[in-house]
Amino acid sequence: MTSWRQIEANRRNARLSTGPVTEEGKKRSRLNAVRHGLTAETVIDALEDAEDYAAFELAVTSDYDAQSAVERELVLRLASLLWRLRRATAIESGLFKIQAKQLLQFRQLRRGSQERRKIIDSMYGNAVANGDPVDFDTNTESGSASTWTPADSYDDLTQSFVHLSDLPTFPLDRLSRYEAVLWRQARQIMFTLHRLARRKPW
Repeated sequence: MTSWRQIEANRRNARLSTGPVTEEGKKRSRLNAVRHGLTAETVIDALEDAEDYAAFELAVTSDYDAQSAVERELVLRLASLLWRLRRATAIESGLFKIQAKQLLQFRQLRRGSQERRKIIDSMYGNAVANGDPVDFDTNTESGSASTWTPADSYDDLTQSFVHLSDLPTFPLDRLSRYEAVLWRQARQIMFTLHRLARRKPW
């Protein structure tokens, strides 16, 4: 049986262990979720916010009434998979943004060459009109740059998709396989949770 002296000692110790007091300690304790469990496997702390993931995980777990340790683990795994699927979507958007920047740079270079071609054509026209000797290189393709018109956004997306598909590393194919694996796992977990819920006595 516990004596009064031990009870008082326990109370004094409990008052001392109330968690971190300094800002440094509080900041470190906030990262506990990042270092432990599925959160540590899911969140890339250099690129993602652990608090965002915690809020997302809470939203997913609140949709399920996990009453056993197995159900809770399954729901946490589902949240992890759904977070990674969101990341895959962000990666796809990033790939298209990178490709769009390259397309824009290509168009700017092309516009610059068009303007240079117009200057050369006008100088050539002036030289011919004045009867001056002309020594321009006439082997350049005339008309190909001048007939170019800006494409609409769907053409841009299509061009970006084609360029991304032709890359030797096949980033879209790899991303597609990654998403397919995640969706398969998420479906299996949702099916398992559904079956467990049906077996519960109401």
